[in-house]
Amino acid sequence: MDPLTAWLLIGLLAATSFGTRASFILWLHRIVLPAYVQRGLRFVPAAVFTALVAPEIAMAGGAPAWGLGDPKPIAAVAAILVAARTRSTLATILAGMLVLYAARAILAA
Repeated sequence: MDPLTAWLLIGLLAATSFGTRASFILWLHRIVLPAYVQRGLRFVPAAVFTALVAPEIAMAGGAPAWGLGDPKPIAAVAAILVAARTRSTLATILAGMLVLYAARAILAA
């Protein structure tokens, strides 16, 4: 692919992404959503994050990864427990990463 085509594609993709996001801000800010929709939208970030992370935790190379030999599920359980206890995003991330690195080191030995 020549550089001009690459830059044109990047520009078109950026304009498309910006346009779709800006349309909600520019044109839909006057619309008042019902309370039940607003309550439901509060769960969208958590649902999207779960949809992105869960396959990485549960699968390894296309096969189920649940077992004591895989550090990812161990770290995920630790992160879930810390999140439930502290309700702190930073503490959850730190605990999950620490347990992941520790489990990798222990399981590799």
